[in-house]
Amino acid sequence: MKLTKTYDTLLLDEPAEHILRVTLNRPEVSNALNTQMGLDTLDLWDSLCADPALYRCVILTGAGEKAFCAGGDLKQRLGMTDAQWQAQHLIFERGVRAMAACPIPIIGAINGAAYGGGCEFTLSCDFAYASSTARFALTEVTLGIMPGAGGTQTMPRAVGIKRAKEILLTGLPFTAQQALDWGVVNQVCDPATLQAEVLATAQRIASNAPLSTRQIKHAVNTGMQMDIASALLFEIEAYNRLPPTEDRREGVAAFNEKRRPVFKGR
Repeated sequence: MKLTKTYDTLLLDEPAEHILRVTLNRPEVSNALNTQMGLDTLDLWDSLCADPALYRCVILTGAGEKAFCAGGDLKQRLGMTDAQWQAQHLIFERGVRAMAACPIPIIGAINGAAYGGGCEFTLSCDFAYASSTARFALTEVTLGIMPGAGGTQTMPRAVGIKRAKEILLTGLPFTAQQALDWGVVNQVCDPATLQAEVLATAQRIASNAPLSTRQIKHAVNTGMQMDIASALLFEIEAYNRLPPTEDRREGVAAFNEKRRPVFKGR
């Protein structure tokens, strides 16, 4: 069973077995985040949270060559009342929380500018590869607001507190190479090979035991919020769910039989 939904602002495709690619699809406005995209991404992540066995890895990217996501659609926001602005932002908040809660590994393929909410999407991925032409910024301070989709929390966790404060308080953009050096992305790719390189990594993840990858993600994300002693205990709780699985038996059998394992996610 696969996800069969269609969305106004997202393109979904399956570039390889067990892999879902999600493309932010408003290229005419640099894939800016409007209310409909907020509703679409919220529904998507909620759907994957509800049935994580649908896929083994998700790729998040943007349509076109110019931008991954330019952040909130300021043209739509022009003239909004305070109540309308906050109601829209609540949709965005819920979407980012649902993305963070998604048990399936998420890789960002950052194909261009990732500003504001686009930068926050990047930080919310489990990890990301970026085109060498990509640029990043959290520009909210220049607009009289502040990041509200996790940026003040995810950026310091990625780059450290002092670097994060510089990024957040200046609103200045930084390059893909700086994003790599600082820990925002894991790899910088030629624009022509970005999608292929991300897909190769996604296929490697998807070839591993899906229960294991989901438990690893759960253990890392939860354990990072704990003291080390509690986190080590939590790791064992996560680990102990795996020995009774068919995939564990298949993995050990395949190793001894010198063949590739065939994992079923059970």
